[in-house]
Amino acid sequence: MTDTPPSPAPAPASSSAPERAGFAARLAGGESRALALAATACLLVLSLFFLAFPAVDIAASRLFHDPAGGFVLSQAPFLQRLRELGPFLVKLIAVLCVAILLWPFVVAPLSRRLPLRAPVFLLSTLILGPGLLVNAVLKNNWGRPRPNAVDLFGGDAPYVRVWQMTNHCDTNCSFVSGEASSSLWLVTLAFLAPPGWRRAILAVVLPLALVLSANRVAFGGHFLSDTLISWCLTLLVILGVQYLLWRAPGAEARAARWRNGYDRAADTVRARAVGLRQRLTASLRAFAAMMR
Repeated sequence: MTDTPPSPAPAPASSSAPERAGFAARLAGGESRALALAATACLLVLSLFFLAFPAVDIAASRLFHDPAGGFVLSQAPFLQRLRELGPFLVKLIAVLCVAILLWPFVVAPLSRRLPLRAPVFLLSTLILGPGLLVNAVLKNNWGRPRPNAVDLFGGDAPYVRVWQMTNHCDTNCSFVSGEASSSLWLVTLAFLAPPGWRRAILAVVLPLALVLSANRVAFGGHFLSDTLISWCLTLLVILGVQYLLWRAPGAEARAARWRNGYDRAADTVRARAVGLRQRLTASLRAFAAMMR
């Protein structure tokens, strides 16, 4: 079998298929280009909206703010435990992916039935989206203060609009939400699932992403705009990596070369490890014999 998992979204049957199918139908069917256009449009519309109407951002945070007690829901034990669910799921999936990739180097060859691109897709989108773009680039450089740090909600910093770079926050700032990004990243499971499973996975993942993101707004950790823009950026990263791994010209040939090279490297490392283990065992036995 080839190293090709179930396609994340059905490819058009011909160049005229997009013309025959309406955009809404393509979007509902999970067609990648339609999803990318929709995510880009949402990113632009949301950015312009919150730039033009910052009061909406403030009003959304004010819903959860008590002038006397601050963002009191941040102290709710149930919501605190709920917040831990998202990072736990992300770490669990990441650890499983790393284990799959390392398995043939230390244990046995990886079955060709298990597509190598699946764990690569999951790990690369996690690193590039929530890791690099959201946390390393935006959160650490844009300087937007979190709601619980702005003067409108008892803090010292001023309210800063989306996409405005400031020095009011040094690192791990409000724009954009890392936890909203990582929770939305869970939709990658639907991209890899067989078609019959995708709706069921999305029926679980999307409400979970919504709850975890709303939780951050309720805690005063992020503005509403931080979470929504984070979703759009993360989805665009996912779609971009999906295109490179499955849709770009020559993707299948590159995947075959990568798989062959990966299997050869794993076989070499595993064989050397076996030889090293045998030599070490022999040395230990010889040493034990000398001590008798």
